[in-house]
Amino acid sequence: MSDAQIDSTQAAMFSLAGKTAVVTGATSGIGRQQAMALSKAGATVIAVGRNSEALDSLMKELCNGGVAVQADLATADVSTVLSEAIAMTGPVDILCNTAGVNLRQPADDITPESWDQTIKLNLTVPFFLGRALVAGMRERGGGKIINIASLQSERAFANSMAYGASKGGVSQLTRAMAEAWSADGICCNAIGPGFFPTALTAAVFENDELAQRNAAQTAIGRNGKLSDLDGITVFLASAASDYITGQVIFVDGGYTAK
Repeated sequence: MSDAQIDSTQAAMFSLAGKTAVVTGATSGIGRQQAMALSKAGATVIAVGRNSEALDSLMKELCNGGVAVQADLATADVSTVLSEAIAMTGPVDILCNTAGVNLRQPADDITPESWDQTIKLNLTVPFFLGRALVAGMRERGGGKIINIASLQSERAFANSMAYGASKGGVSQLTRAMAEAWSADGICCNAIGPGFFPTALTAAVFENDELAQRNAAQTAIGRNGKLSDLDGITVFLASAASDYITGQVIFVDGGYTAK
């Protein structure tokens, strides 16, 4: 096999040409970064978000076009929210469950309503959205589900009890999804981001002392850049990860290693 053939084979492992990917929370932060990375790798992206202007902006930047779905997953019927988009794109091969919320409430301030809001968007929606797409993935011979875990899947942080509970649940949900669906070729994994500049972490990055303290707790010595998530997203969405399932992969600069 020539070097050119080897290069072609390696490139094909990571290519998403001909694939359709759903990304929730696609209008900002990690979700937007994932949508862009998947598009650059060849996928057609169905972008789900609440902000219509942000969705329109994203559509203009995607390399392979896409479909925008304006929806609030905290209230929408997840089993039908994608039906019109899928009718245009065809069956879904990749699902990135990226939409999330962290209300940062002290334990004494958590209400049943705020608890339910956090659990629903961070944990309930990923399960029911994944389940709604599994049948189509199964018919196509497989698929990829990528959930978003957290440092708080493993560690407790202040003022984040509901969020931490939901993200601990995401880790177990990912394993349970893998147990249930991987025999049909549907690999289910989660990315556990460290500290990245997003709307959810604005309070962290607006406090320079806190941001620097978090950076110092990593093995690499810096906080994350959103582009640091491109490789893991494409890897978990592509054929290169076909024998990896049920895993939570931390992309945190070594924060959890120390």
